[in-house]
Amino acid sequence: MAYDDTTYRRDTSDRAESNPAAYRAGVAAADYRTNRRDLDTEDVDLGGGEPPTEPLRGDGSDDGGRDRLGIHIGWEILLLLAVAAIAILQYRLDPTSLRRPALDTLLISGAAIGLLALGAGLTLRAGVPNLALGPIALAGALHFAENGDDGLVQAAVPALIIAAGGGLLVALFVIVLHVPGWITSLGAAMGVVVYDQLRTAPVAVQGGYDPSDHAFYLFGGFALLAVIGGALGTVTPIRRMVGRLRPSGDPAVRRGAAAALPVIAALVLSSAFAVSAGILMAAQSTAPIRPGTGLEWTGIAFGTALLAGTSAYGRRGGIFGTLLAVAGITLFIDYAERRDLDIALFAIAGCTIAAGLIVSRLVETYGRPLPVPAIGEDWNAAASTGTTWSPDMPETWATSTTPPETAVGRWDEGPWGSAR
Repeated sequence: MAYDDTTYRRDTSDRAESNPAAYRAGVAAADYRTNRRDLDTEDVDLGGGEPPTEPLRGDGSDDGGRDRLGIHIGWEILLLLAVAAIAILQYRLDPTSLRRPALDTLLISGAAIGLLALGAGLTLRAGVPNLALGPIALAGALHFAENGDDGLVQAAVPALIIAAGGGLLVALFVIVLHVPGWITSLGAAMGVVVYDQLRTAPVAVQGGYDPSDHAFYLFGGFALLAVIGGALGTVTPIRRMVGRLRPSGDPAVRRGAAAALPVIAALVLSSAFAVSAGILMAAQSTAPIRPGTGLEWTGIAFGTALLAGTSAYGRRGGIFGTLLAVAGITLFIDYAERRDLDIALFAIAGCTIAAGLIVSRLVETYGRPLPVPAIGEDWNAAASTGTTWSPDMPETWATSTTPPETAVGRWDEGPWGSAR
């Protein structure tokens, strides 16, 4: 009786006695499930039906193919319509605002905001957002206001050298310590704010440089940089090289020496762009330059870059988005001033960032490459039937809709016979 009542009771099921092959199949399936649980699933989740559309690698690159540009094209068409609508409102309010000499001022403002947006977009794509752009621009404006009487070159070159050196120093912190670029640049921004607030009163602009004579060239230069940069960003090798610091897997894992050059170039160039933007702001200003933090211009820069279609996670972006977004923001700021709406720049920056984050989510959702199908099976079809694939799974298991543990009764027939 004890033999029959304990756990040592003999298994009299049909699988154990009448079908030894099925019993061996059950053991094999159990071994497969055990081995599968022991796999390292830190980077790739083998237990769900969601296809890994972008493999996670230590270098931050992706092997998922070319990004889909349809979402960028559609969004840029909407941006073009929005810019046209604001321009029509501007023209109906004051037709002279879109004619010279008012147009020259508008173009210079657009070039200054565009340089800030270029710096923000470049550092976003490189995965090291430079939050010091606004304070650097204000520092450049204050420096030019104080030293503009020495001439444009004599006043601009030292500021550009100092800004490039500061960008290089921030890049070295990011590379050597492998820390996030946003927190490193925020610390740098605090230091620049101290420099900006050393002035206790507004600074009158010295010198006689008038950028309105070169307004079309200045805005045209920005537009050319924006379009060429966006076009280069669609080239897969360049996109992957620039975005090596894009968050992937464990963000604390170093990305290798190849990530150093894009980080240095992005932070140095963005700092130089910010100084150039500040010089343009000061040169066209008819009022003294007021000390402050400059963080509102950081918000304008990153809000415009996000609104242009640049992903907040880095690497992805459009072609004409930056040009269109800058044109729209510049027209709206000028329109708000002419209507006496009294909207603070911080409010415009906050709303622009909020809208840009929505655009960034759309870009990441609909701009990523299509998933690579598994062996002989489309991922979407496999996920709909509950099939899960792993690299070491036999082909017949990957294409079957019945898991091994439920197919042991058919081990000697159908596809499982060949697998044995």
